[in-house]
Amino acid sequence: MKTSFLSSTLLALAITSLFIACNKEAEIGPNDTNTVVLEFENRVGTQPLVLGLTTYKNASNEDFNVTTFNYFISNIALKKDDGTVLKLTNQYFLIRTADAATSRVELKNVPAANYTEVSFMIGVDSTKSVSDVGQRIGVLDIASYTNDNMYWSWNSGYIFMKFEGTSPVVPLSTNGTRKFEMHVGGFGGMTSKVTNNLRTVTLALPSSATVRKKIAPEVHFFTDVAKIFSGTTTIKLAETNSIHSPSAAAPIVNNYVKMFTVDHVHNEKD
Repeated sequence: MKTSFLSSTLLALAITSLFIACNKEAEIGPNDTNTVVLEFENRVGTQPLVLGLTTYKNASNEDFNVTTFNYFISNIALKKDDGTVLKLTNQYFLIRTADAATSRVELKNVPAANYTEVSFMIGVDSTKSVSDVGQRIGVLDIASYTNDNMYWSWNSGYIFMKFEGTSPVVPLSTNGTRKFEMHVGGFGGMTSKVTNNLRTVTLALPSSATVRKKIAPEVHFFTDVAKIFSGTTTIKLAETNSIHSPSAAAPIVNNYVKMFTVDHVHNEKD
């Protein structure tokens, strides 16, 4: 009986200690911050996107492979469970499939809270696009050779998404290739006459991202390239295989805004 009583007491103490420890982790200090990671996994339907020789099929049953797939993410906002929104301004990220490290977007010094929704812009907003070149550094450096030339020098604007590859249905070019190129840009500007292809994606999280002093959440996204070909408009490579003008890109834009989904959230301890 004494042994049983002692065991029960130790168990109760252990449970109480665990409860207290968990409560302390759940507490939010007034200055507590941590990093939130947005991880983008590029796919084609349910298949991982692999650059090069891997062949995929689009909604029109056309074979294609991908050689380049890049896109800008900016103007990120995180919505708290109390309805308030944290806007993370002046942060721009370029996701390049050729560079796996770019798939992890790190948002530093995010205030501790429970976040239930994330939104972001695909592209580079007009304010930054027309700002002084000296203010456009990092992935926005127009002279950089590490960003796959995501800038139209002739059009003075960033390419929001660059999608390139080959397909047997694309007409043979003069240099003997069957290459498709979809380059989307167009930041709008101050007049309605300028094409605005900026789009904002807003997604509810399947579970809260709980930022704490010792908890740094990771939000895992799927980016489905197949959505570029289907949605508001069905895109056939046999007919649409060269997009280099903002005014011609609207069908692509209205499709690719649907290519993002949230798969899961990890609330990892530091």
